[in-house]
Amino acid sequence: MALTPPPQVSRRAAISGVPKELRPGGEYDRFIAERAAADRFSGTVLLTHHGRPVLERSYGHADEERAIRNTAGTLFDVASITKCCTAVAIAQLAERGEVAYHEKLGTYLDGFKPEAAGAVTVHHLLTHTSGLDRPGPPSNGNSVEEVWNRDLESIRAMAPAFPPGAEFRYSNGGYFLLGAIVAEVSGQSYYDYIRDHVLTPAGMARSGFYTRPQIRADRRIAHRYTTDRQTGRRYDFTESDHLGFIGRPDHGLYCTAGELLAFARALRSDRLIDPSLITSGKMVLAPSVKPDLTRQIMHYCYGFFHTVLNRREIISHSGTGPGMANMLDIHPGSGWTSVILGNFDTPVDPIVNLGRELITRFTR
Repeated sequence: MALTPPPQVSRRAAISGVPKELRPGGEYDRFIAERAAADRFSGTVLLTHHGRPVLERSYGHADEERAIRNTAGTLFDVASITKCCTAVAIAQLAERGEVAYHEKLGTYLDGFKPEAAGAVTVHHLLTHTSGLDRPGPPSNGNSVEEVWNRDLESIRAMAPAFPPGAEFRYSNGGYFLLGAIVAEVSGQSYYDYIRDHVLTPAGMARSGFYTRPQIRADRRIAHRYTTDRQTGRRYDFTESDHLGFIGRPDHGLYCTAGELLAFARALRSDRLIDPSLITSGKMVLAPSVKPDLTRQIMHYCYGFFHTVLNRREIISHSGTGPGMANMLDIHPGSGWTSVILGNFDTPVDPIVNLGRELITRFTR
C-alpha cells in the first residue's frame, strides 16, 4: 500500500488533531521521562503530526567522559534502520531497469556456490528468505576496503542454510549482499551511492557512514553504552576494541532524529522511490518475530515491517545492538511519524508500544 502524502493542514487543525496523551506533559511524555529517570533510556524522541513537531525530548549523555549531553542535533547509530536505505537503493535501480527482483544473485555478483548463485534472488535477499548470512560476527579491519572484502568473501563461501524462499530468517549478511549489488550495478561504492541518491535527495546532510576514528572524535556523535552480561555494568562500547571500522549496508548509518524524519518525509512524498514498491507486505511473520511489539498482524516488506494495530497501518523498522535501541514508525493513515534513537541497549519496546497504542486508538 502506497504511503500517501498527508494532506496540507493548518497549524490550528494540526493542534486540534493531537490528543492530550501525546502532547508535552501527557502520558507518553511522562512515560519517557520516567524511563530516563530510572536510567532505562538515553537518547532522543521526536514525534510529529502532519510534519509538525508535537514532542521532542533528549535525555542522557552522548559522551559521559566528556560530559556531552544528547540533544536534538546528536547523531546516533541507527543500526538496522540502515536496511531501509539499502532497500530504497535497490528499488531505485529496479525502477531504472538495472536490477530485477526475480533475478539470481549470480547475475550481479560472482564467486558464489552454485546453490546460492543460481537459486537466491534479489527478492529473497530483500525479504530475509535467502538462507544466506555471515558465518559469524561482521569482519573487522582498519580500512573500508578491508572490511568490505572480508565480509564479502565470508558470505561467498556459504551455501544457503535452507532452500531459498522456504522460510524467514533475519539476515544481516543478505542485506550486505544487496549493498554489494548496489555497488556492482551502479559503478559507485555503496557509500557514495547512498550519499548521492538517498541521503542528499532526502535532505540528510549530516547523516552518513562514519569511520571509527571519526566516531570517537566527533562531539556530535553519541557513544554507545552497552551492558556487560556478566557484571551487569554499563560501559562505553564506542571506546572498546569491538567497535567496527565502518558501518555496512545492513547497519551502521548515523543520523539525527530530525534527519531520519526527513528520510520518512522523502519516502512518503515519492522523492526517493514509489514507496508502494518497498512498503507493501511481502510475507506474513509469525508472532515469534519481534514478540515484544504488540500487533494484530505483521508483514515484512522490502527493508520495512508492515504492522496492523487497532485497524491502523504502521510502516517501521527497528535497530538494536550493543548500545543501540531505535525505532522509526510511520503511520500513513493519520499523518504521524515517530523517531526513537537511543544509545543504551535497554529495549525501547515499551516506549514504542505506548506510542503506537495512543496513536492508533486516539487519532484518526
